[in-house]
Amino acid sequence: MDNPNYKSGFVAIIGRPNVGKSTLLNYVVGQKVAIMSNVAQTTRNKIQGIYTSPEAQIVFIDTPGIHKPSTKLGDFMEKSAMSALDEVDAVLFVVSATEKRGPGDDFIIERLKKVSQPIFLVVNKIDQVNPNDLPEIVNQYKDTLSFKDIVSISALQGNNVNNLINDLIEILPNGPQYYPADQVSDHPERFVIAEMIREKVFLLTRQEVPHSVAVDVTSVKREDENHLHISANIIVERPGQKGIIIGKGGKMLKKIGTMARQDIERLLGDKVFLQLWVKVVPDWRDKSAMLKDYGYRNKDY
Repeated sequence: MDNPNYKSGFVAIIGRPNVGKSTLLNYVVGQKVAIMSNVAQTTRNKIQGIYTSPEAQIVFIDTPGIHKPSTKLGDFMEKSAMSALDEVDAVLFVVSATEKRGPGDDFIIERLKKVSQPIFLVVNKIDQVNPNDLPEIVNQYKDTLSFKDIVSISALQGNNVNNLINDLIEILPNGPQYYPADQVSDHPERFVIAEMIREKVFLLTRQEVPHSVAVDVTSVKREDENHLHISANIIVERPGQKGIIIGKGGKMLKKIGTMARQDIERLLGDKVFLQLWVKVVPDWRDKSAMLKDYGYRNKDY
C-alpha cells in the first residue's frame, strides 16, 4: 500500500437481536454477506464484512445477538459475541429507535464497561420513528457509557451511514490493507451459501421454531466456466419440522431452493443448480460434534 496515511482496523458490531446489525453490515459492504431476518438469533458466527476505499479498510465483525444461552448452541453464540470485543479497534453498539432500552441492552452495557476501545452508540431504524422522539430515545443510553460519538442512522435506507464510516476511519490506526479491495467477506463461499439457504428457510417458515435449523453444504462443484452444482442438507430436530420445510408436494422446499439459488447466483456471478435435502438430526443443537460439523467451531470463540 503506497499511501503512508492509509487506515485499517477491526470494528465489532454488537447489539440485541433484531436491532439491524446485519442490515448495517450489508449496507456498508454493498452486498449480502450477513443473513437478514426478523427472527431473533439468526447470526451464529462472527461474519466479517470488509469495507475498502482508497483511504481505508474496515473489517467488520458482526457478533451474534446477545441473549441468555439455553443450549450448547446458545452458549457458543454468547462466547462468540463476547470474544469479538477483545480483538477490535472500535465497537458499534447498535440499538433500535423503535424499542425502549431493555434488560438485553443493560447486559451489553455492563460488558462494554470492561472495553477500553472507543465505543460508538448507533441508533438504528430512525426511518421508523418521529424525528422529535429521537432526543428522548438517545437519552436512555447517552450517560450509560462514555461514548466516542452517538450516530442516528437508518441502515435500511442508508441515512447517515457514511458519516458513521467517516467517524470510524478517523479513529482507526494507520495500517495495511488486510484483504484484496474486491473481497467483501473472509468466510469461505460454502459458509455464505449455507447462510443464504438458512435465511430463506427462516423467511418462509418463520413461525415454526427456525432456530432448530442448520444447513450443511455437502458439495460445490464447477460443471464448466459458468455453471456450479451445489448440494446441501437442511438439518432439523424433529420429523414435523421436516414436513413443514418440504411442504405439500415438495412445494415449500422448491420455493426455498428457488429463492436461495437466485441469491447465490447474484453473489457468485454463476448459473447455479441447487439440490436440497431435509435431514432430521434430533437435538443437534446440544451435541458438540454436530455443532462442529455444521460450522460452529471452537476457533470462533
